Parts: sequence; structure tokens; C-alpha cells
Amino acid sequence: MREKRPARREFLRNGAALAGGFTLSAAAPALGQRAPAQPPMIKGERQGEIAYGARSKYVTSARIPHGGRPSPDNFGLTFHVATPLQDQVGVITPSSLHYFATTRGAFLPDIDPGQHTLMIHGLVDRPLTFTVDDLKRLPSVTRLHFIECAGNRASRRAKTVQETHGMTSNAEWTGVLLSTLLKECGVKGSAKWFVAEGAEEVKGASSMPVAKAMDDCMIAYGMNGEAVRPQNGFPLRLMVPGFEGIFHTKWLQRIKLVDTYYMNYNDFGHLHEGKQDNRVAALAYQIGPKSVITFPSGEQRLPGKGFYEIRGLAWSGGGAIKQVEVSTDGGKKWNKAQFQGTPQRMAHCLFTYAWQWDGSQTEIMSRCVDEVGQAQPTREQIAKYWNKTFDQTFSVPGLDNSVQPWRIAKDGSVTNGFA
Repeated sequence: MREKRPARREFLRNGAALAGGFTLSAAAPALGQRAPAQPPMIKGERQGEIAYGARSKYVTSARIPHGGRPSPDNFGLTFHVATPLQDQVGVITPSSLHYFATTRGAFLPDIDPGQHTLMIHGLVDRPLTFTVDDLKRLPSVTRLHFIECAGNRASRRAKTVQETHGMTSNAEWTGVLLSTLLKECGVKGSAKWFVAEGAEEVKGASSMPVAKAMDDCMIAYGMNGEAVRPQNGFPLRLMVPGFEGIFHTKWLQRIKLVDTYYMNYNDFGHLHEGKQDNRVAALAYQIGPKSVITFPSGEQRLPGKGFYEIRGLAWSGGGAIKQVEVSTDGGKKWNKAQFQGTPQRMAHCLFTYAWQWDGSQTEIMSRCVDEVGQAQPTREQIAKYWNKTFDQTFSVPGLDNSVQPWRIAKDGSVTNGFA
């Protein structure tokens, strides 16, 4: 008993210091000793809760159409839908809220995993065809990785973080390394590129370096502890950690090893535009270091001055995030943020910053640096790099990882700092 008393006194001292340091204007004092009222009970189970489970009716986070086009559109087709980053808890995006980019065709492929195969051929010693069961017998890996669409970016037209940055999601992926399969096939020395093809109606294939395939690419059949969902490529999806989302081929059915850069549908229509050198076209689409504050962010409101924990996400295609800084005065001063957990390579990480808001109008933003030293730029820095005038007409060419500001008014309302 003697050993416990000093620890308890220390806890009480720390608690008193905590209470004195933070002003929670929205928190009400606990009055009296009466126990909380018993909540009403759910009578029976709603349909589907036993077999698969359902979230609370009070939780309403949902994906939204992205890019100014309705989804489904007038033809019944699903376009881009964005993840509600403002509501995310932790770093893993629920499978049901993972962002989705449109398919190269009318509808999602409806694939029987018992009939589906993955063929690897081209410049290999032994062309092989794998069933899904074949792949599940091989040594597996489980890793956290983000995927991000090239259209994910700061925008003066957007009102919320879901509209600016909702086309990225982070999940736990399980599968077999592509290098394991390529070693089984025996890659010829002349093979420098590989082409990945999915089972879409329009074969939106992409060319990627063999060096990337042998490094960390994965054939994923699992996502967040269950099978990959149809919108994310069931039964097999290629994961290309750190590369733009279009490379992460869904409904994967074929990989061909080749000795030159192939001009495929994706490469010509989306990636190759404006590029002068085929050899570097694919390499230019690694996601740069990016961070964004998710709370407080656009269309949220602070109830009053006092203590708040600023929260956000950071990620990079170059590896793990090494540092995040937060500014609460429009970029005049930058303060080191704290990581919640250990940042993983090519994965979202959660950062926080303890902030005492004095109730005055201000602007908050974040910036980050990854493990290879790449730093997230401001839009002004990008404009200077491209030798462009930074004004209301400036837009970032290609991928955009610029800093996103949020403006906080005296009444606590939060709006886009670029608007």
C-alpha cells in the first residue's frame, strides 16, 4: 500500500496541472453524485447485424461524389467518390469508406474467385498462371499503404477536406509480394518494365519499372482483415506503394514483362501527356510528401476559445514521414507536431498539435518532411519553381502536394484558406 500512495499523489498533481493548463469552454462541470440515466435498449437486432454487423445509426460518415460530377451519373455509372477524412479516427480507412475512382467501362467486373487467374508472361523463363488459391498458399505479407488519386489536391473551389483531399485512403493490405511470383517465373535480364492489366471492359494497363516490382509491389487479396472489396479490385489488386493510384491495377489478371516502355491506355491518355521522355514517364508519378489538417477543417466550427487538439494526416510516396509542423498564425511560425503511433512507409500517419485558441481570427496549416528529405511545399514555392505568377489563376501542373490552409473566424467557423 505504501508503494501506491506516491504514485497516486503524482497522478493527482499531474491531473491538477492538466486541468489548470487547458480551458475546455464546451465541457460542463459534473454536478452531484447521481448516476447517468440508463439509455434505451435496442429491441432485437436490425436485419444484417448478426451476419455481418452494422454501425450505429448515430454514425453517418459517408463518401461523396468528387470532381464536380454526380455519382451515379445520368448513365447510371459510378464516378469518383471521396473518403470523409474529417470523420476518420486513427489511420486506417474503413473498407466501406475507402475512396473509389471510376472504372474504364460501364460497370464493376463481377468475378468468381474460383475461376479467376493471374497470368505472368513475356520476358520470363517460365510463363505461369496462378489461381487465387495458388497465391494464398504462398508466403504472405501484411502492410499498411495509402492509395491516392492524381486529382487529390488543394482547391479554392472546395469547401471541406473531403472535397480537397478525400481521394486518398489508407488500408491494411494482405497478399503475396510480386517479387515472389517473378522469381518463380524467372525474369530475364532484358526485362526492364512490366505491364499490369485488369479485367475492365477497357484494358487500362500501366507500364512500371521492373525494379519497382522487385522492391515492394504486392498482389493483394486481403483488405482490412477481409477479402478485397469489388470496388477495390476483388479478388486481386496490384499494390504499387507510393505510386499514383492509377498504377494500382484492380481486378488484376495479367502481367507482362517487357524490354521497353509500353504506351498503354493509361500511359498515353493520362500519364504521358506532356512528357518528352518515355523512360521517365512512369517514374514521375510517385506521390510527394503531403499533409492536411482534418480537424479543425472546412465547414467545422469551434464552439469557443480554449484548448483544442489539432489533428491531421501525413503521407509520402518516398517512404515514412519523419516530421510534421503546424502553424496557427498563417505560416509566420511553425511548431513541431506529435505523431500518434510510428509512421509507416507509404502509409498515412496521424499527427496532433496541442493548441490554445484565443478566439481571434487566424489561419492554420501543416507541412511535412519524409525520410528521404523531401519537403511539402507551399503553392507560392511551386509557382516560383515553375516561374509562374502566384495569383488567383495559378494552378499546380501534375500532382499537387501543396500546403492546404484553413481560415478560422472569430465565431469559430472554419473555411478554405484559398477561397
